[in-house]
Amino acid sequence: MYRTRKAAPAVRTARLACCALLATAAALVGCERGSSDGPDETATGRNGCPAVHARAQAAVTRAERTDIPWGGPTSGPRAVPRRTIVYVAQTMTNPGVAGAANGVREAARVIGWDVRVIDGAGTPAGIQAAMSEAVALRPAGIVIGGFDPDSTAQQAARANAQRIPLIGWHAVPEPGPSRQPDLFTNVTTRVQDVARISAQWIIADSDGRAGVVLITDASIPFARNKSDLIRKELTSCQGVRLLSVENIPIPDASSRTPREISSLLSRFQDRWTHSVAINDLYFADAAPAFRAAGRKGSGPPFNIGAGDGDPSAFQRIDSEQYQAATVPEPLSLQGWQIVDEFNRAFSGRPASGYVAPVHIATADNSEGATTWDPAGYREAYRKIWGK
Repeated sequence: MYRTRKAAPAVRTARLACCALLATAAALVGCERGSSDGPDETATGRNGCPAVHARAQAAVTRAERTDIPWGGPTSGPRAVPRRTIVYVAQTMTNPGVAGAANGVREAARVIGWDVRVIDGAGTPAGIQAAMSEAVALRPAGIVIGGFDPDSTAQQAARANAQRIPLIGWHAVPEPGPSRQPDLFTNVTTRVQDVARISAQWIIADSDGRAGVVLITDASIPFARNKSDLIRKELTSCQGVRLLSVENIPIPDASSRTPREISSLLSRFQDRWTHSVAINDLYFADAAPAFRAAGRKGSGPPFNIGAGDGDPSAFQRIDSEQYQAATVPEPLSLQGWQIVDEFNRAFSGRPASGYVAPVHIATADNSEGATTWDPAGYREAYRKIWGK
């Protein structure tokens, strides 16, 4: 079995036997609610999907590298002086949103700008009020931090009319400029890449024999799209069964996740071998339910977060406490990129077009780090800005 973390031989042998039994059971019982459609197929041999598994294992090995050189911009406009930008956060309880905001603050201090963060508190009314406040401040630029701009269409239209550039962080599905909604650019990894590598990790980790629970927030288009892509990639392996897709809004995660996890453990028991969630925070909230059920922190189920790679996720992974891996966003880097993109907008230049590559963090390659912070970007942006 392909491993992304250290395992004792006895545990490894037990895992192999367990996965074989699980695959047989899945083939006998068929698809559960929320599982992938299509006929059940029984794969021959040890592996549930040999060709797909080989591609997945190669992709995971590449994504686990930590020595990736800086591939972002090396030229651009010098720093524009004395600007104020507002970061409107979907909710600062979302570690990804908060991490990107911290990166913006750090970069702004270097370039010499002021930043104000307004928390939308995770509710439609709160986000609309936060955007209204941001526009009323008439800043040089506004960050759409982790929410759908269409949910604040009137406020965004007023910003556009006042020629206040809007830059998204995870605001729309694709990175780069957007015309509808009108964003100078959207800073994110490619959701297709994040979704694919998350599913590939499960395929590789399980030797193509897994029973999977997928957790999403269908109220956020970006998250819903990500989970749909994860589901599609999982179905490429005939030995993988998607047991359930759970819709838990991020603002409700702390109250709903423990209850849902307890119910899923009762329903699926040992058939549940792996989980993937669109955000790491679900596994923080899931831990008490796993613990109460007597599940070991080292799994199963083996859990991977398809974003955002906050410090608590790294701590859970390193200590083997109900999370095995994450596909972290380089949150600080993205905050610096947001500031650089604003500097390009203020200078009449186009967006940089940079998209950070995906990465997988495990206990074996994180080396005690609490964030995914690749090398080279701070030096590159300082040089561009003349700072």
